[in-house]
Amino acid sequence: MSVNRLWFLADEADQRAEQVYHRTATAYDGYLERDYATDVPRSRFRTLAERVRRTGAPYGVHTLVTNPAGELLLVRHEGVDMWVLPGGGIETGETFPETARRELAEEAGIEAEYDGLAMLNRVTIESGRYATWGVVPIFKASSTAPEPTVSDPDDEISAAAWFAPDAMPTDTRRRETLSEAVAELS
Repeated sequence: MSVNRLWFLADEADQRAEQVYHRTATAYDGYLERDYATDVPRSRFRTLAERVRRTGAPYGVHTLVTNPAGELLLVRHEGVDMWVLPGGGIETGETFPETARRELAEEAGIEAEYDGLAMLNRVTIESGRYATWGVVPIFKASSTAPEPTVSDPDDEISAAAWFAPDAMPTDTRRRETLSEAVAELS
């Protein structure tokens, strides 16, 4: 891909992100918003920009699931070597809520009652002089499932467990933000 093509891809991704952000923001209320940035190698930038151009969401859709004890469900993602919220990529024709439910079932083997959008994050993706952005929708759900069971077809998830918000593993992605979100959304 030539330099000009990468710029064009980033521009198309920006436009799609803007459309998806506004459509999602107007469909839900009562959610939190966070902005963050990530610097990636050029090859990864191309992959993420293509995802944004296609779906608006470079990292897919996720679910913030709590149980009656106020614990948060996390999954161990071996690809990033961290505990993360269950979630993942959007399949063709799938809505954000459909993706959230499918990924939760695959990665933790549980069902949950969904209650709207918990967070609508904006992520800026940079690589050298190229930049684009996308949304990371995180849905809010509750579950009475006692123990999650991993059944991930991608073999990226090695474990799933409930954690008190103040006792999440130190290698939890965006640990402080998740703890704050659980407190604010409770």
